[in-house]
Amino acid sequence: MKLSLHRLGSATAIAAIAAAALLASPLTGNAAPLTDTSAAVVAPHAAGDGTPSGAVQWYQNHLGSTAYQHYCEKAAEVSYGTSGVWASANAHWNGASPKHPGDRNPPAGAFVYWNISAWGHVGISDGNGGFYATSVNGAIGHVTRSQGGYSYFSNYRGWTPPARPRP
Repeated sequence: MKLSLHRLGSATAIAAIAAAALLASPLTGNAAPLTDTSAAVVAPHAAGDGTPSGAVQWYQNHLGSTAYQHYCEKAAEVSYGTSGVWASANAHWNGASPKHPGDRNPPAGAFVYWNISAWGHVGISDGNGGFYATSVNGAIGHVTRSQGGYSYFSNYRGWTPPARPRP
């Protein structure tokens, strides 16, 4: 099987190599089945359960992670168990309702927004004057009210209700 790998993207190249390896040496059936369902097997970036408390828990479980740097909207959506709904935090703010512009008292799990770039920024309220978001000291972090709350980033917009994102 001759492949011109330099023309393929790296992910495609890896998939092609893996497929070729499987064709070259088929499975013999001697491998033990995967049956371990312990918590250690759960994916480290599994999505939230679709509830406000689940969204907060998702962020708490990922404190310090850099996996979503520059992907705040994706992190916010994944915390609710979905993704691909909004292209950016600004699109989410513009499309979601009802909006609570400037209100600094959102309930736990509410989406909180800042107008800090062409794409904006979004996080999840902790319900106590603080929030969870990406880009807090370069990672997913928690900013409390005493650490500046919603003033941590400039140009706070407000919040929209805690619910699984839908366009």
